[in-house]
Amino acid sequence: MATFRKRGPYQWQAIIRRKGFPEQTKTFETKTEALAWSATIESQMMRGVWRHDGYAGNTTLGECLERYNKEITPKKKGEEQENYKIKILSESTLAPCFMLNIRSKDIADYRDHRISIGRAANTIKNELNLLSAVFETCRKEWGMETLTNVVKDVSRPKAPQGRNRRLTPREEETLMRMAKANRSPWIAPAITIALETAMRQSEIAGLKWEYVNLSNATIHLIDTKNDEERYVPLSSRAIEVFKNLPRRLDGKVLGINPKSISSTFTKLCRNATTIDGKSDPITGLRFHDLRHEAVSRMFEKGLNPMQVASISGHKTLQMLKRYTHLKAEDLAKMLG
Repeated sequence: MATFRKRGPYQWQAIIRRKGFPEQTKTFETKTEALAWSATIESQMMRGVWRHDGYAGNTTLGECLERYNKEITPKKKGEEQENYKIKILSESTLAPCFMLNIRSKDIADYRDHRISIGRAANTIKNELNLLSAVFETCRKEWGMETLTNVVKDVSRPKAPQGRNRRLTPREEETLMRMAKANRSPWIAPAITIALETAMRQSEIAGLKWEYVNLSNATIHLIDTKNDEERYVPLSSRAIEVFKNLPRRLDGKVLGINPKSISSTFTKLCRNATTIDGKSDPITGLRFHDLRHEAVSRMFEKGLNPMQVASISGHKTLQMLKRYTHLKAEDLAKMLG
């Protein structure tokens, strides 16, 4: 049997208490609305078709994003990046909406708005993937069993073709000359390590001496992007770099953060000069392209996909293919 109580001058709260069902409450602007809602819910309970969706119907996306950010995001490696995506979603027109009221059209409208203001396809795709993860967590773990993940029904914007930027010999010579003259002593070793090992930027930044075995010419990577540890073989050039590095008291090899690598590398490319001092900037090159270059060179040396994947840490051949752009002239030489 439902009961009703007035809350303030303009609201009515309906309360349904029925044996075998959790208590249901909802607030309305008029008593007529409260009566209609309670009649519907009680009828569903009597007919055995009622499903509990009160939490989803009374919780906003913004509230779910806040909880997700507190409970789930800190467990992820990309915590900082996800914090930013959650901030964007929390400021969107979707945030004040109750979870139960959000439709696939609303998600599609959000996607189209992000496209219209020039956001990259991968950026929008990542935001929608995060939104889908929030819906799934609400449905599976936060008591919103009747909630439908409407994000699954929305198509993602088509991602651009993968980058195929290769490092030319002239650019490599310029980069190394500029890096060795740079006031940051770690940028030149970082560039060489990236080219010789195909290690990720974060892996290079977080590397510790306890995992570097020069006698066996290997690095044991524990903390990786995909949470799968791996052993990386070291070339003679890489070993020489490690031997010439000073030992830090904190046990870290370089003692830097990934952002420092990116910013310093970008400045090197922007301020590059010729040997006689003339401006000669290197355009369109990112530090991550060195990993791309390293993987391509491994294939050019004759390593097979399984061997390269064991070094680079790529999980699938398709993922590996995205980073591998072999020069046609080199392939022709291999064919004989």
